[in-house]
This record gives sequence, structure tokens and C-alpha cells, in this order.
Amino acid sequence: MSFPRINIEDYSYDLPPDRIAQYPLPERDASRLLCSIDGNITEDSFRNIARYITPGSMMVFNNTRVIRARLIFQKSTGTHIEIFCLEPLEPTPEINKAFQQKETVTWRCLIGNAKRWKSGVLEMPVEISGRKFNLQASRIKETEDGTFSIAFSWHPSGISFGEVLEGAGRIPLPPYISREEGPADTLRYQTIYAQEEGSVAAPTAGLHFTPAVMETLRSKDILREQVTLHVGLGTFKPVNSPDLSTHVMHQEQIIVQAETIRHLLHHLHKPVIAVGTTSVRTLESLYWLGVKQLSIPDLNHAEIGQWEPYHLSGDKMIPPKAALEALLQTMERSGVSVLPAATKLLIMPGYKFRLIHGMITNFHQPRSTLLLLIAAYLGNSWKDIYHYSLENGFRFLSYGDSCLFINNQPG
Repeated sequence: MSFPRINIEDYSYDLPPDRIAQYPLPERDASRLLCSIDGNITEDSFRNIARYITPGSMMVFNNTRVIRARLIFQKSTGTHIEIFCLEPLEPTPEINKAFQQKETVTWRCLIGNAKRWKSGVLEMPVEISGRKFNLQASRIKETEDGTFSIAFSWHPSGISFGEVLEGAGRIPLPPYISREEGPADTLRYQTIYAQEEGSVAAPTAGLHFTPAVMETLRSKDILREQVTLHVGLGTFKPVNSPDLSTHVMHQEQIIVQAETIRHLLHHLHKPVIAVGTTSVRTLESLYWLGVKQLSIPDLNHAEIGQWEPYHLSGDKMIPPKAALEALLQTMERSGVSVLPAATKLLIMPGYKFRLIHGMITNFHQPRSTLLLLIAAYLGNSWKDIYHYSLENGFRFLSYGDSCLFINNQPG
């Protein structure tokens, strides 16, 4: 796979502010659904999505759960300092283990009003399950990318950092939602199947699903599988340079069960529909992890770099079956049933999809890597789809409407 040259200006469009949904609809599945199947555009309600999925297909959902990542401290002077937790650093970079820590943790964070907090310890009283705690934050260092290492401690100890965030933090709504979070966001900025804590942004394609929609999928013999990709703040990072080669993707953690990989392996002859761009990147990363296992079986370094797929394949196309089998065999030799890995995979026009046959997604920001992923799947027809959606009153971004893209003749 050759490295394509991309002019980011070709992946921009005019998005009026009033087209960005600021609130969710009263009912999740009442959102509009734009269907583009082999280039034919139709409209429907999301609650009818099962009509457009072939019976026997497999749908793959990202079961990550959004954490209450925003912590608002107040200095003795009255100044408010916001700390936005991005990812754990010490004593472990593994999100699940970091949430279980019961005394101190260090996280990579963003700081709002950072110039007003050069040193000293910030404190916040927190009440959790009727018990009072004191949360402290200490600024350790600033890094070149504008983030900070922040050490947190709480007293008395005995509760986990996950419980601390749940009791003290706030929902991290996207920056393009120009309001403070409200009580409804606690429920609505979370999918109904969210399980694994770790994201600082919701996998928003999943926000439209309800138990009733899930039942319609089951009744059509549509299989459902789950993977985990913990969404980082990089999902909102625009591509600011005309030269895409200078854009840096943030690494995101993925977790996949061996049983899920087996189900994928046995389902390769039927359609696989990814729910959200995060599920797309997880599935495609699985393929490349398998490719790497064929040459160097090593689960201790299970990660995919930003540009690796554009160099790994060379002139030969490794079948998905061989890649997934290699991944499973390495897991079996290592005696593990769960694959923890990491990905920086950047999917852009020129990329050849290996595992997915279609996707459900929301509308994405101009000049974003998510829009590049959509364009990689749809080709230039993404422009017609977005033009149609803007002309016909669709709501955009996280709380906006939904899309189903199925291309039976890719490329």
C-alpha cells in the first residue's frame, strides 16, 4: 500500500454553527438516518435501521464508557482551574488498572487557565457515597504538545480513582457544544451498552441505539459483537497543516476478546458493519496486528503505528483469514483470552479496508481525521452526501443525526 499524498483542503466544507446539534433529541432512535448504499442516497428514521442491514450480518459495537474527565478546582484566590484527564501515566498506563488505584495516580492532562496555576497544590472537597474526601492535584511538568503531567492523591484513601472521578468529575462534552453539561448529558452522552471505563469522548454513532432497535436487529438474525477502543481527545484534533504527514495521531488503547476474533474469523464470508469510526479503526487495527504477528509473534508490543499499514503490506495482500488466525495463535501460545493493544492508525483516502463492509457513523467536522476515514471508504461521493445533508436539514456532529454507509463495490 503506497503512501498517498493528501491535501487537507480537499476535505473541508462549510459547516454553519446552527447545524451543530447542541442537545440530543428527546428519543435516541428518533434521529434521522441518511443511507448511502452503493451510492444511492435515501432517508429514514434511525429506529428503522435494521431494514437496511442484510440478515446474518455482524455488527460490531465499541463498548467503551465515557469517564467524568473534567475536574474543576478553585484556588484560594477564587480562580477556577480546570483539569481535563486524558490518559494515565503512573503507576500504570493501562486505563483499567489506573482506575483501580487507591492512593495516588499521575495522568496526562490539559489545564484550563494554566497561566494562573504555576505551582502549589490544588484541593477539592468531594463527597462519595456519604463519605467526605479531599482530592489534591499537583502539577509536575509540561510537555511539548501542551499537555501536563498531574499527580492526584486523595484522603482518606481506600476508594479507587475511578470512584473519585465519578464523584468529583464532570461530563467532557465536545468543544463544539457551546454550553455547560446538564443532568441529561450524564445519560445521553453514553451509549446504552457502555461498559469499559476509559473514554474522554463518546463513540457517538452508538448514541442512537435503544433496546427496541437492538431487538429489531436480533429479530433479523443480525449478530452483535463488542470491542473496546478508549476514545482520546485527539478525536477532536483538526488537521492544521496542508501536509498530512506532519499530523500526529494520539495513541488509543483497544481491548478485544479472543472469542470476538474467532467470531470475526468465522464470519468473513458475510457482511461486517462497524458501529462508529472507533469500531472501524479497532477492526482494521486487528488485521494489521495479525499481519505483524506473521513476521514477529510478540504480544508484548501489540501496537499499530500511524503509518505502519502503508508500509507493512508491500506488494502482497495478506488475507484477513491469515491475519486473524495468526493473532489468535499467538494469543493461544501466550495463554491469554483478552488482547490489550494500542493503535495510532490513520485511515485516509488510498487505504484499502480489510475487515469492514459498511459502517454506521455521525457527520464529522471539516478537516478532521474522521472525515478522512469516511472519504477513504466512500471516495469523492462523501462530498455529495454532505452537500445533500446540509441542504436537507440534517443535524451534525456528536448529538446530531446518523449515517449508514454500505459500499458493495469498494474502490
